[in-house]
Amino acid sequence: MTRRGNAILEFALSFGLLFSVFAGVFQFGYTFVIYNNLQTAVRAGARYASLRVYDSSTSTPSAAYLAEVRNVVIYGNPAGTGPRRAPGLRPEQVQVTISMDRNVPKEVSVAIVGYTVDAAVRSFTLNGKPKVTMPYMGRFAP
Repeated sequence: MTRRGNAILEFALSFGLLFSVFAGVFQFGYTFVIYNNLQTAVRAGARYASLRVYDSSTSTPSAAYLAEVRNVVIYGNPAGTGPRRAPGLRPEQVQVTISMDRNVPKEVSVAIVGYTVDAAVRSFTLNGKPKVTMPYMGRFAP
C-alpha cells in the first residue's frame, strides 16, 4: 500500500514541473505557427506589391493600392475575401512602404506592426517583424 501512496505523492510533486514544460512547449509552438503564417503572408503581400501597377507619383501609395496589398497579406487575395491568415490581424497593422528613386518606385517593404500573439501564458507584440523588402518590378503609371 505504501508504494501506491508514494507514486501519487511523486506525481503530485512533479506535476508542477511537467505542466510548466508542456505549457512552455505549447506557447512556443503556437507563437511559431502564427509567426510563420505572418511571414508567408508578408512575403506574398510584398511580391504582389512589387508586381502591381503603382499609381501614385509620391512614396505615399494610393488608397486602392494600399487596400489591395493589405488584403493580400490578411486574406491571401486582393479582393479581401475568405478566412484571415492570422487571428485578429487588422489592415492598419500591415505597413506598406515604398522607396522612390528619382520619382520612380525602387523597393516595396511590407511589415507587421503592433500585432499581438496571445499564447497560453504570455502575449508577444510584433513591431516591424516579419518584414520583407522586394525590388519594384511593376509598371509605374501615376
